[in-house]
Amino acid sequence: MWLVAVGVLVLVLNFAGVGAVGRLEWWGDAWILLMPFGLAALWWFIADTSGHTQRKAMAKMDARKEERRLKSLEALGMRKPGQKPGRRR
Repeated sequence: MWLVAVGVLVLVLNFAGVGAVGRLEWWGDAWILLMPFGLAALWWFIADTSGHTQRKAMAKMDARKEERRLKSLEALGMRKPGQKPGRRR
């Protein structure tokens, strides 16, 4: 995501004519201006094919599920507010 933000910043600086990025021309230097977007697309492709995105989504879902379970146990009075989460023995 940060590569897309860098790409947008580069485009804004180019259109505004600020600094060295503002001196780049579209006909000869378009690859420099558009490189962050290409790198972002490459990152998303690699993350999706390797399963990184899915693993992060599943971990987030599991954390939410565990939080809901603990909240339900506490509401039922089966777990005291100061008690550490875990199994009873």
